[in-house]
Amino acid sequence: MSGAAEVRVLRGTEAARAFLLRQRRLEDTELPERVRAGIREVFGTDLTAPEVVDRIIADVRRDGDHALRHYTRVLDRADVETLEVSREEITAARTRVSPEVLGALSLAGEQITRFHRHQLRSSWMNFDADGALGQLLRPLERVGIYTPAGRNPYPSSLLMSAVPARVAGVSEIVVCAPPERDGHVSPLILSAAEIAGVDRVFRVGGAQAIAALAYGTDTIPRVDKILGPGNIFVVLAKRRVYGEVDIDQLPGPTETLLIADGTADAGLCAADMLAQAEHDPLASAILVTTSAELAESVRRELADQLPRLERAGIAGESLAANGAIAVVPDLEDAFELANAYAPEHLCLLIADAWEHVDRVRHAGGIFVGESSPEVLGDYAAGPSHVMPTGQTARFSSPINVEEFLKVISVIGVNRRGLNRLGPTAATLARAEGLTAHARAVERRLERVRPD
Repeated sequence: MSGAAEVRVLRGTEAARAFLLRQRRLEDTELPERVRAGIREVFGTDLTAPEVVDRIIADVRRDGDHALRHYTRVLDRADVETLEVSREEITAARTRVSPEVLGALSLAGEQITRFHRHQLRSSWMNFDADGALGQLLRPLERVGIYTPAGRNPYPSSLLMSAVPARVAGVSEIVVCAPPERDGHVSPLILSAAEIAGVDRVFRVGGAQAIAALAYGTDTIPRVDKILGPGNIFVVLAKRRVYGEVDIDQLPGPTETLLIADGTADAGLCAADMLAQAEHDPLASAILVTTSAELAESVRRELADQLPRLERAGIAGESLAANGAIAVVPDLEDAFELANAYAPEHLCLLIADAWEHVDRVRHAGGIFVGESSPEVLGDYAAGPSHVMPTGQTARFSSPINVEEFLKVISVIGVNRRGLNRLGPTAATLARAEGLTAHARAVERRLERVRPD
């Protein structure tokens, strides 16, 4: 990025709305040429991302572990004979991680555990004159967590998914993670797995890992639910297997929207935008401000801070393609835009930020005030950082304990309740043309008398 001019500046609410609400469908994501070349090399022809995923899933269903080893070799460039990571290897991984990082992972795990324990709720049963009605809460038996590696391993993502599962009482947690070129899983990932109480780890990545978790192989067990972020192939695979198993969400490129007024620190606004932009060229870092002066200051700060970053190329590409600074008349318009955009992360860098929290209707997470940067949520605050993206915060939530629980309804009506509710059930059944339903109730009504 040669200067702040490469970050688009949007003047007015309508210009900001048009940019923020542009449609970015997953299927329309343009694959880089290097990825397309890799597809041609592996499959011998040009394929779209959905076609690649369909091929991989079909192969894993048919050939199981053999397909997993094949795709690990040709896609991850790693030869692996044993797909499962041994318990000894997991334990030994701690010796390859610095005490400082181990301490940080442990503290993060404690924070995530403490936060999610507050979400636990209990089964309940209500007894009255008509009998009993209630529900039982039961944890899922086995869940699979996908942990991406990408340019770097992300042990924090593993903690953010596995710890809530453990708090919920899931019986077995398995993890799939892409191996490194030497065939080993990153010691950071393995250390996080041990801290989170993961039961089994497999050195398998990509869409092939999702297929294995969904359908099972000789080595990898079929799970009830798959969670965790990944690249476009992983996300498409999760969508493809939904129904065979449950999934948490279809995470797209990460996104942050900052609302700032004239009291905000321009340097911190720029730092927060760059922290988001360095994730990926597809990431979105957006500033919506009521101050034209702040907008200009943030532009200058971006130009000053960006060249000093290790991932300046990625961050600059992200800002140029998907970043924006929008100047709007007032905070009412700013929050209207934020709710329409429904960002993954919403940061409030405004005076008296707490007084405005109730204005937020749609967001994965709210970061209130200057001392609560999104980075804290990424690593150490406690709530899971696996949050809805692509406007899905309108109807979905971050990973939480509820993801790992299912409800079983309990109906224990006595004779009094049958006499009171049975005629209603029979009437509605006949209205729907289901006479056998009606007779199943009416036969009972003919046999019983009130208590």
